Amino acid sequence: MPEPSNPSGGGSATLPPPVDSGLRGCCPRCGATTLFRSFVAFADRCSGCGLDYDTFNVGDGPVVFLTLGIGALVTALALWVEFTFAPGLLVHAVLWIPFTLTLTVLALRVAKGWLLALEYRNRAREGRIAGE
Repeated sequence: MPEPSNPSGGGSATLPPPVDSGLRGCCPRCGATTLFRSFVAFADRCSGCGLDYDTFNVGDGPVVFLTLGIGALVTALALWVEFTFAPGLLVHAVLWIPFTLTLTVLALRVAKGWLLALEYRNRAREGRIAGE
């Protein structure tokens, strides 16, 4: 399957790497930094090439994987700190609550942008039954 074409270029364009969409907020079609309107909310469309971001369905996929991955990491680190230093409960709360929130929010932006770029690049769409 060929790569999505750039409507302004008329042919197959060199697409920016999907990781750039997450790290820098680049449009998966033209590479302009227009993907996010706020820290984790997508813009409605790209002001550079007009790609409509509302047609993509990133959903809760990134949140689920981040919750499981970061939750496992924080649990392992908290157990290590507990068995190594045996601090009080307040120390754990001061350490792990801000760490978990910060890591989740930072990783969420990257994961959402990356997933949208992969959805664009692979032309992923909702499944349809033939004849409907």
